[in-house]
Amino acid sequence: MIRAANVKSSNPAVAARSCREGVGSDTPLMLLAFCGGKHDPDAVLAALTAEFGPVPIYGGSAAGVIGRDSFGYGGFEMGIVGFYDPSVVPQAVMTEALLGGVRAAGHALGQAVGGIASPDAAVMLLFDSVASRAPPRLHFASSVVEGFHDGFGTTPLQLFGGGLLTDMNLTGGWVFAGRRVLKHAAIALVFPPGIEVETVIMHGCRPISSFMEITRIDGADVFELDDQPALGVIERMLGLPLGQTRGQDLSLEVTLGQKQGDRYTPYHEGDYVNRLILRANAEAGSVTLFEPDFALGTVVQIMSRDNSLMLDSVRRGVAAMNGAVAGEDNLLALYIDCAGRASARSGAPVEEAELVAQGLDPSIPLLGFYSGVEVAPVGGGISRSLDWTGVLAVLRRRR
Repeated sequence: MIRAANVKSSNPAVAARSCREGVGSDTPLMLLAFCGGKHDPDAVLAALTAEFGPVPIYGGSAAGVIGRDSFGYGGFEMGIVGFYDPSVVPQAVMTEALLGGVRAAGHALGQAVGGIASPDAAVMLLFDSVASRAPPRLHFASSVVEGFHDGFGTTPLQLFGGGLLTDMNLTGGWVFAGRRVLKHAAIALVFPPGIEVETVIMHGCRPISSFMEITRIDGADVFELDDQPALGVIERMLGLPLGQTRGQDLSLEVTLGQKQGDRYTPYHEGDYVNRLILRANAEAGSVTLFEPDFALGTVVQIMSRDNSLMLDSVRRGVAAMNGAVAGEDNLLALYIDCAGRASARSGAPVEEAELVAQGLDPSIPLLGFYSGVEVAPVGGGISRSLDWTGVLAVLRRRR
């Protein structure tokens, strides 16, 4: 009922033909497609239509694509999922209004989803992450997700997904919306009532500080933690002299994490929303986060991040997923993977995405993409936008 394939080719027609061969000759009812940013999106859409006919295509650009037998982030990857049975085909809702106001667009999308979704529906959220290249500006995922929840209301929801990029440098992004290519757009794929999703959050960041309160903040710029300059607090915790490290170094070593729920329960990585540090300002003593959703009074911890923790987290997370879905009627695994976790960016000796592909139950079709941000339920509660995270999601028949 659901089949996946992925290839690498600089020729969209060749890539589409290879994907068609990978999923078989049957005509799907819908396609989910992701492709590297060096592809021309209109050419990809035309090539997929030539191979599969006038079926609706959703998805978009990706910094890379992950499959069972291969993965890559060179820019010419293509991955597809074909849906062949009406009982598994999601209904698409979209907005093209991100540029006019991210939170408002998320609110409108949530309202629209609320009008068609069954209670506790599985919904995949995909959106263009890049508002502009020059000056560099993002469509903040936290605002999209918060607006979505406001519009959707309090009905239980299984929301997961991620932000779409063309490459690891945040150069651009675009969305496949049926038979069109869109910028500044977001899509929600609402799965039928008989489908549910199991998610596992994997990041490997561990707290190395006590709980601290943000006592001065402006947007994404954190100036003070417990009334002390934030950069100084972080660097003292790491044993680094003030001002000798810059944002790139900090981003590979620490995040700021907000624990959800009871802060004194034992550590579990699925309880944390972590924020990457984009840069440091030695003169102001501040750090700039990837998202502006932390606020005055937010209680955070300094979180250690290294590649061994990340890889161990993936091994544990995949094992946990295999246990959670064993014996179930599993349909599809989707891996939404922060682009920074790729070895080319993180320096990891092993590709953590490869560990997912090798370790996940081989009977489950798998497709993944490298994302700008990830979305999943946190701490058993509502879904949040996440940084430096791999979200492994398995769609299955509802029990």
